Amino acid sequence: MATSIFKKLSGCAAAVASVAVLTTAAAAADLRGWNIHVEDYPVSHGMEAFIAEIEDKTGGAVKGKVFHGGVLGSQPDAIEQIRLGALDFGVFSLGPMGQVVPEANVVSLPFIFKSVPDMYRLMDGEPGAALSAGLEAKGIKALGFYDAGARSFYNSIKPINEPADVTGMKVRVMNNDLFVGMIESLGGNATPMAFAEVYQSIKTGVVDGAENNPPSYESTNHFEVAGFYSMSQHLIIPECLCMSLKTWNSLSAEDQAIVAAAGKNSTDLQRKLWGEREAASMKVVLDGGVEVNEIADKAPFQNAMKPVYAQFLEQSPDLAGLVQLFQSY
Repeated sequence: MATSIFKKLSGCAAAVASVAVLTTAAAAADLRGWNIHVEDYPVSHGMEAFIAEIEDKTGGAVKGKVFHGGVLGSQPDAIEQIRLGALDFGVFSLGPMGQVVPEANVVSLPFIFKSVPDMYRLMDGEPGAALSAGLEAKGIKALGFYDAGARSFYNSIKPINEPADVTGMKVRVMNNDLFVGMIESLGGNATPMAFAEVYQSIKTGVVDGAENNPPSYESTNHFEVAGFYSMSQHLIIPECLCMSLKTWNSLSAEDQAIVAAAGKNSTDLQRKLWGEREAASMKVVLDGGVEVNEIADKAPFQNAMKPVYAQFLEQSPDLAGLVQLFQSY
């Protein structure tokens, strides 16, 4: 009888020990992060710094891994997984985010930001907080807004200094009604097409030019066939370092503070790295003989966008207040 009781007690002790081990293991959150970019990219370095700081500051209680190159699925799928809590964090362009979070569409309006520093000021201030509230309502916690560059016009014909210079020009744009309307409001012919087709299309005259940020213009060799780059900076669409609200809510208040601080530091680092990458790309295109021009007065371009804004607000009247906040802040 004594032996039987001893065996039962030993079994209970082993079970308790097993539960303790499982509980300890469960306490260490292992986060999964989604990233569309390759490993050697400003966004990727920012994300790696983010998760490394969290692991360090929590003593390994919260750690994780960034999966680069879109290996965890497409951006729309990943956004949905973030909302559901199947993914824990990621960096997403606010362009595609607009399909889920209407507020995000505001930053896709042409010239909503006057410059990249202006984008930092607005996104780090009240307008960014208002947009973040829209994200949170859809189950997404914003931790910082990364720099994805400013898109400017490039073409094979001439510099662009005023809207009249775009008149009659065939310009490739992303497949988005806002961007089509932007070119048409300037008197140009918008041509939506896949990004991979742009080089050959400019070379053969199917289109006269396109628009993108300096690293994209340089890394795709578009500067070889479109030797005029005009710094319109008409689209400045940030990317969001986001966490699933479910994951965020599962963290202690102390760990939430650590994650928030890591998000801020990661954003500062990524913006610095993006600036360096952009400067390097500009050196390559200038050394390659590209004629780069600043546009001294962007007001005529901004005024030409009134029909684009009117159509946007007609379709999304609930966002009028947010548009006004971005314009007046």
